[in-house]
Amino acid sequence: MLRDAWTLAIETLSWIELQRLGERLALTKAAKQLRIKDPKAIGLAHRLVSETLRKKNYIDFLLNSVLEPRSLNDLKLGPRAFLRLYVHETKLTDGNLEKASRIARMGRSILGWWELKDVEEVLGEILSINPESALKGLDETEKVGLQTFHPTWFVKYCFRLLGRGKAIKFLEKSAEISPVYVRLNTLKAPEETLLKNIEDEKIVLEKVPQLKHTYRLVESKNPLTRTQSFSQGLFYIQDKASCLAAEIADPKQGTTVLDVCAAPGSKTTYLAQLMENRGEIISVDYSKRRIRVWKRETERMGTENVQSIVTDARKTLPLNVSADLVILDPPCTSTGTFGKTPDAKWRLTKRSILSMSKIQAEMTEQCADYVKEGGFLVYSTCSITLEENEMVIETFLKLHPEFKLVETTPKIGLPGLRGLTKCQRLYPHIHECNGFFVAKLMKETA
Repeated sequence: MLRDAWTLAIETLSWIELQRLGERLALTKAAKQLRIKDPKAIGLAHRLVSETLRKKNYIDFLLNSVLEPRSLNDLKLGPRAFLRLYVHETKLTDGNLEKASRIARMGRSILGWWELKDVEEVLGEILSINPESALKGLDETEKVGLQTFHPTWFVKYCFRLLGRGKAIKFLEKSAEISPVYVRLNTLKAPEETLLKNIEDEKIVLEKVPQLKHTYRLVESKNPLTRTQSFSQGLFYIQDKASCLAAEIADPKQGTTVLDVCAAPGSKTTYLAQLMENRGEIISVDYSKRRIRVWKRETERMGTENVQSIVTDARKTLPLNVSADLVILDPPCTSTGTFGKTPDAKWRLTKRSILSMSKIQAEMTEQCADYVKEGGFLVYSTCSITLEENEMVIETFLKLHPEFKLVETTPKIGLPGLRGLTKCQRLYPHIHECNGFFVAKLMKETA
């Protein structure tokens, strides 16, 4: 099992680097390619990959310091991936010489001794690195980036946005695995019944007091997705911030709702739950693959008042509808979710923020046409950047004076920046959830 897990982890990291795939997609691709089906091996490989990616810049920094005058980029994908995993397991966890020797032998058996012969001496040198000495003389933002496992450009951005002290707290928390939250599905049964069935499966939950049906996972004997309660649709694994956005939207029974960028279905299924399946929800997403997931999730959760359309929300939608509520959760840089998607932070650049904000502005512009007078537009992202949040809303309001910001309740987050205090911002170091932004706008009657 251990050898399969390491083989899978090496291959997954190689696919990520070769094709810039997301972590889960690369893991699925590698498992299929290697014909590894053992869930324990896949689970261990996922942990190895995820934790190595979480600390990738620091791992690469340490490796390059012992590889000089060569660098990691001079190595083939297999040895490069193995060395990263080796550093994490021997230097950044409770490694020892015996464990290091065992991992080195396994690496030779997986890749072949000839693949690793050029870096054999590095395996020993890694164990003797003094990280504190290696960091000496570095610029502060570069050092903070390595210590908190974030790109230097993002550290600089956070320093400007939040100030040094708050930025460091945010970055430290963003490097950790976020808490898991679930939303109980009252379409299936009363909340008390749901709780009893879930607790019978040795799942311990803690209520989030500000939200209607959201609970924090305290303990579970088995992975949540392998429980009977999950397969029966008794709960949805959904971050607290995402649940907040749906409750701020506050859809009413019997109304028409347009859910834009709807897949994989967390928003749709919660909107339907709040509406008690009464009314109509039209869900839009650009991806056929994601809509297939959406269909599976809406069926699992027992939603009945939903339909889906595959189309690009940057363009005029193939719809003739006037909605009481339009909720838009556009693609974003996901700078608030690095705890859950550590691979994302290494794919981003400063330009990514501007590229995303352009897409978000186009989508918001399109959505405006489908809001009826007296209706609402709710905009949310799992990013903490100004350009993707307040600045999108500011530009939109200048172009659309018929819309105005309204209060967002329930109040959990901090007020929006740049004077947009009716919006809400959530941060992992303060609110113990994804970094998030949400704004609610009303279209005034003429």
